[in-house]
Amino acid sequence: MDLLDQILPQVQKPARYTGGEWNAVRKDWSKVELKVAFAFPDVYEVGMSHLGLQILYSIVNTRKDTLMERVFAPWPDMEEKLREYNLSLFTLESCRPIRDFDVIAFTLQYELSYTNILNMLELAGLPLHSSLRGEEYPLVIAGGPCAFNPEPLASFIDLFVIGEGEEAIGDFLEVCRSARARNLSKPDLLLELAQVPGIYVPALYRVEYLDDGAIAKIETAVAGIPNRVHKRVVRDLDLAPYPTKPIVPSTEIVHDRMMIEVLRGCTRGCRFCQAGVIYRPVREKKPETVRGLAKELVKSTGYDEISLTSLSSSDYTPVRSVIKSLMEDHAGRGVGVSLPSLRVDNFSVQLAKEVQKVRRSGLTFAPEAGTQRLRDVINKGVTEEDLMSTATVAFQEGWQAIKLYFMIGLPTETTEDLDGIVYLARGVLARGKRAGVPRGRLRVTVSVSSFVPKAHTPFQWEPQAPMAELKEKQAYLAARLRERGIVLNYHDPGTSFIEAVFARGDRRLDAVLEKARSLGCKFDGWSEHFSLDRWLEAFRQAGLDPAWYANRRYDYESRLPWDHISAGVSKRFLAQEHRRALDGVVTDDCRTGLCTGCGLCPGLEVAPFFAGGEGDAQLPHPVQ
Repeated sequence: MDLLDQILPQVQKPARYTGGEWNAVRKDWSKVELKVAFAFPDVYEVGMSHLGLQILYSIVNTRKDTLMERVFAPWPDMEEKLREYNLSLFTLESCRPIRDFDVIAFTLQYELSYTNILNMLELAGLPLHSSLRGEEYPLVIAGGPCAFNPEPLASFIDLFVIGEGEEAIGDFLEVCRSARARNLSKPDLLLELAQVPGIYVPALYRVEYLDDGAIAKIETAVAGIPNRVHKRVVRDLDLAPYPTKPIVPSTEIVHDRMMIEVLRGCTRGCRFCQAGVIYRPVREKKPETVRGLAKELVKSTGYDEISLTSLSSSDYTPVRSVIKSLMEDHAGRGVGVSLPSLRVDNFSVQLAKEVQKVRRSGLTFAPEAGTQRLRDVINKGVTEEDLMSTATVAFQEGWQAIKLYFMIGLPTETTEDLDGIVYLARGVLARGKRAGVPRGRLRVTVSVSSFVPKAHTPFQWEPQAPMAELKEKQAYLAARLRERGIVLNYHDPGTSFIEAVFARGDRRLDAVLEKARSLGCKFDGWSEHFSLDRWLEAFRQAGLDPAWYANRRYDYESRLPWDHISAGVSKRFLAQEHRRALDGVVTDDCRTGLCTGCGLCPGLEVAPFFAGGEGDAQLPHPVQ
C-alpha cells in the first residue's frame, strides 16, 4: 500500500501498523473459505501482550480452510491520517480493510474499551448497530471476560461467545462454513449459531423494564434457543491447543516475554473477583507439558524470559519442580523464569528467590484490605503476620522494593480499615529498615484501586461507593502516607465510576456509548484521554443517570441484566457468599477443604453454609 508508506513516517511508532513480525502468518486468500479479523480494541502494545490473541490466532491459522489476521485500535495520530486520506481500518497481515473479512472478532477485556469498539467499526465503514448491517457486512462477534455482561454492547454485536474461546471456536467456524455452503441468510445463520452452546445472539432475546427502570424480565424472542446461555469450558488444559510459535512483536510491548499458562481458574474465593468465578474450575497443565512447551517457545521466539501465567501462579501444584526443571533447561542460556502473581507467604518468597537468580525485580503482594475484619469480609486469606513475615524474609533475601495492592470502597469499609492500610505500609517499611536495606533504595509502593462491583460475583448486588467518597478516602490515605520510602499510587475515581456503570449496565447504555463516541471518547483506559465531563454529558444527552447503575444496591430478587448468562456458579451460592461476607465469615478454598457448593461440581460433599432456603426465591435480603 503505497499510501501507507507515505503515512507511517508521520505517526508515532509505525511498527504498530506494519505487521511482518516473526511467526506472523500470511495466507493465500483464494485458498481459504472463512476469513476472520481478530480486533483488539486497544493499542498494539497492549493487544500483543494478550495470550488469548495468540491462542486463537494459532488455532484458526492451523486450519487449512480458515485464516485469522490482526487489527488493533489505531492511536489518535494514526486515526487522524486514516480519516484524512479516507483509508479504511486494515489488518496487519494483508493490509486489507476489515470490512472485507467474513468475521470481525472483538475481545472484551475492559469496559473502558467499549468506545474504541465503536470507533473501530466506524473506521471500518460499518454501521454501528447490528440491525443495520445486512448481508454485505461481516459478522461482528465478541468474547472475553466482559462478555459475561454483554448487554451494554448488545445493539452493536451480532453474537457473543461466553466462556473459553478455544473450546467454542471450532463449533463456530463449522456452523459458519456449513451456512455458507447452504447459502443461508445472516438471520438464519444467527439462529443456528444461537443453538450452539456458549453463543449468545442478543437480537433473539427480549428485555422488558419496570416503571422505575429496573428489568422486569429477559426472555427468548424465538423458539429453540436457550433461556440461559452457559459458558464453554476447556476440560483438559493439556489437550487444549497452545501456540508454540507465537508472534514475536518487532517493537516493545507491555509483556515482552514467552508466556505459558500453567493453571486456569482459582478457588480462593475472593468475593470481589470476577475472574475467580468465570474461570472456574481449576485446571492445571502437567509438568512435562510445561517443560515441552518451554523448549518449543525458547526455540521459536528468542525471548529470554518464560512467564508462568495464571491468576495465582504459586497455587500451581508442581510449581517448585517445574521451576527447577526450567532453570536447569534454560538458565545456562540466560533465559529466566518469572511468576507474575504470588501469594503473601514465605513459600512465594522462596519461589521468587529461585526464579530471580537470572535477574531480580521487585515483589508484589495484594493484601487488598487494611484490617483482618475487612479481609475476612472479602474472603482474602491473608493475615498481618503473613504479610510481615513475608516482607521480612524478602528484605533479608536481598529485595529492596515491595509493592502492595489495596482496594478502597469495599463493602462495610470504615475509617479503621483505611488506617490499617497506613499501618501495614509503615510496618513493611519498618521491616525493610530493620533488615538493613539502604535508606535511599528501600521503597514500599502502595497501589490503591477503587472497588468496582462485577457481574457473577458475591458483590454483584453491592453499590460502588460514590465518587466523592472515594476521593475523600484517597485524600485520607495521601495525608497519612507522606513518609520517605513510601510511594502512594491510586486510580482516578472517575474511570472506576464509568467502569462500574458498564460492568452493571443494561441495553439502554447503547445510547450513552454512541453519544460518548460522538463527543470524542476513546482510549478511556488511558488517563491522558479519559474525560469524565464528556461521559457525563453523554449520559445527560441520553437521558440516563450513571449513578443509578454504579451506586445502586440490588436485592436478591432483583432481575440482573446478566441473569440469562451463566458462568456455571449458581446465583444461590453467590448470595450465600454475599451473606457470609456481611457476617464476616470466611469460606475455605475448595481445593484444600470441602466443596463449597458453587454449582460447578455437582454430587460432591458440600461444606455447610448459613441457615437459609434452598432455592433462589428464598434467599435473604442484603442489609440496607
